[in-house]
Amino acid sequence: MSIGTESTSSSLIARVRARDADAWRRLVALYGPLVYGWCRRAGLGPEESADRGQEVFMSVARSIETFDLTQPGSTFRGWLWTITQNKIRDHFRQTGREPHAVGGTSFQDVLAHVPAGGLSSGYDSSDAPPADPPSLYRRVIELIRMEFEERTWQAFWRVTVDGRSPADVGQELGMSPAAVRKAKSRVLARLRRELGA
Repeated sequence: MSIGTESTSSSLIARVRARDADAWRRLVALYGPLVYGWCRRAGLGPEESADRGQEVFMSVARSIETFDLTQPGSTFRGWLWTITQNKIRDHFRQTGREPHAVGGTSFQDVLAHVPAGGLSSGYDSSDAPPADPPSLYRRVIELIRMEFEERTWQAFWRVTVDGRSPADVGQELGMSPAAVRKAKSRVLARLRRELGA
């Protein structure tokens, strides 16, 4: 399944701007763990990361009207990354300490949890946010799954994720191959809307 996440759904942002409580909860459910992870990687403790996360989303709530998704190269996640980096910098200035360096025994703990793709060490305040973690995709999938009937979801999943043919899946689920392709298309379109792809 190849779905990009270069920007958050413009409809979700519009609903957040309209002060839709469900849209706000969805935004925080999708991006709260991501912000928390950025803070932890910068060397903040669990409580500090949670506090900075609250500050980040308070800034988002105050500034969402000024975020312009139509600017070339503009992404919500990139904007969120910038806000988070600023809150992390503010934290280190206020506490008068430096970000934690990776090394010693804690480095062994980090190595034990390194994904196959490699290690991102220490505090990186570069302009570009890190790539979306698989957990973001999982949260989006969990959020939209309940919007579909189980058979529609299974048709999508078995063709898109499991790589099976529409004919085989259709036979198994009691659907025509065309209905399986339509189910796949509907779910993919919904994923793209949610992810702004």
